[in-house]
Amino acid sequence: MSLARFLVAWRTIPLRDREVIDALVDPAHTGPSAEFAQALQTWRGSYYWSDEPDGRHLVLTHPAAPRPRERWVLHALLFAAALFTTTLAGAVIGGGLDADLAYAPGSWGVSFLLGWTRGLSFSLPLLAILLCHELGHYLTALRYNLDVSPPYFLPGPPAPVGIGTLGAFIRLRTILTDRRQLLDVGAAGPFAGFVIAVPVLCVGLALSRPLTDPSVHGMQVWFAGQVWQLGDSIVTQIVRRVFGGASGVVLHPTAVAGWFGLFVTALNLLPMAQLDGGHVLYAALPRRHEWLGRGFWAVIMLLGWFFWTGWLVWGMLVLVLSRGRLGHPPVLDAYRPLPPSRRWIAWASLALFLATFTPRGIGP
Repeated sequence: MSLARFLVAWRTIPLRDREVIDALVDPAHTGPSAEFAQALQTWRGSYYWSDEPDGRHLVLTHPAAPRPRERWVLHALLFAAALFTTTLAGAVIGGGLDADLAYAPGSWGVSFLLGWTRGLSFSLPLLAILLCHELGHYLTALRYNLDVSPPYFLPGPPAPVGIGTLGAFIRLRTILTDRRQLLDVGAAGPFAGFVIAVPVLCVGLALSRPLTDPSVHGMQVWFAGQVWQLGDSIVTQIVRRVFGGASGVVLHPTAVAGWFGLFVTALNLLPMAQLDGGHVLYAALPRRHEWLGRGFWAVIMLLGWFFWTGWLVWGMLVLVLSRGRLGHPPVLDAYRPLPPSRRWIAWASLALFLATFTPRGIGP
């Protein structure tokens, strides 16, 4: 290795997708020195510094082999299916289609197509939020040379049963090197999605219809002869005060998409299991992750009992997906300390969760 003369010692960890080198740097070059900085420019891969009890380390990574070819056709087909079903849901929410027609494909015709297009004001912003969320994970993983899949979009039932999608996800096909990588990859998604969800909600509320009856409070969605109430978070309360200030409002489909974008952010930041919040919690407090996750799971179940039954469903789904365990799989080097420069990300993730969380979800 051409960098060897700047190092005191190093160990090489060969993995299926990459090679990781944990190097203890000579104290004379930990600045780094101008000579060492110039040599690092020739490194074909990624690297970052780690201050540890025995000195300053450099964690170097480079791909070990060409990446497998992605199944882009599958990803494109899933995205197209999700676009169709979320647009169908948006058309029902926006009044462009009757709910019964949405579930009767045999009756679809030209009028259906015209009504379906009215749902794009819901589907396009919602999918943009989900896409940016997953790209936050995806691009951060690529920056660390991790083997990661492009986003998979999951179509779902349209309104009034669902919103046309079950979300999206990426697959990390390798073990992460340390808690720094886990924190960065885990937190990047919610922040990226949040940055898009807030302006979508602002635009949607500007298009929404305020209610003149002062006795009616909160955010409402009217469709299929039903009125559904959407729970308020700190962020939605602030945005509603800025855009209109009415005690009650009937949401435009774009505002509904923004609300769901924030709601998905909160769902993913729940600090348990292998949700994004679970990744952040393990990165920050690996020894306390499991019992804190169990405690928060119990809180969610109590919220489901007293506030919104949807939390019961989500809690059981998380339990099933984690195979009954709310712990977290280890990273490659769990003993490498989390840099102080990364701890603000953990605190910011907690703040984002508290700002977007609502005890009451959606319901009549």
